[in-house]
Amino acid sequence: MPPEIYIGTDIVTVSRIRDLIATHPERFIQRTYTDQEQSYCVGKADPVIHYAGRFAAKEAIKKALMTSGIKEPISWVEMEVIADHDGAPIVNLQGGKFSGLDCKVSISHTKDIAIASAVITK
Repeated sequence: MPPEIYIGTDIVTVSRIRDLIATHPERFIQRTYTDQEQSYCVGKADPVIHYAGRFAAKEAIKKALMTSGIKEPISWVEMEVIADHDGAPIVNLQGGKFSGLDCKVSISHTKDIAIASAVITK
């Protein structure tokens, strides 16, 4: 039997994430991004663009999970989007309720907009 495939997409304005970080820097970043994600983003010339890309990826992952029929809530930090040695995004889903799922994301951004698509197979 072939795997079931679920897709989610999200787009976010970089200015929205920039405003959230400016208004609630500690609270927003700590609740939304893992330590590894924060380290990755802070190491970039404009960290906010990369925070926005990861935010869009996490929203896309949530949408793909919902279409799969998984209704259990997932926190922002239970989804981790890190980079492999070539810079490609890798998704780690934390928690036993998500075991057996394979999730891939694609992230793209300009200085104004970040977009991401997620594909989950089970």
